[in-house]
Amino acid sequence: MKHAREDYNRIQDPAGKIAEDEPVFLLRAKDKLAPDIVQAWGLAMIEIGGDQNLAQLALDHADKMREWQAINGSKVADI
Repeated sequence: MKHAREDYNRIQDPAGKIAEDEPVFLLRAKDKLAPDIVQAWGLAMIEIGGDQNLAQLALDHADKMREWQAINGSKVADI
């Protein structure tokens, strides 16, 4: 698994479901943009006829991110 950020290389995939050379991108709830991006992904899944359950999971997760931000705050991502 290849992360966009070197400091995220410590995040592992113990089940081995992600190929070692597959790029991944992690969005954290503290990232001010994350909820909107996750919501956009869920809505795009619906628009293209993707799995409705997966789309709903993304939309619900975006709501959870917003709730987390309301309690804990958020910031623009940095390195």
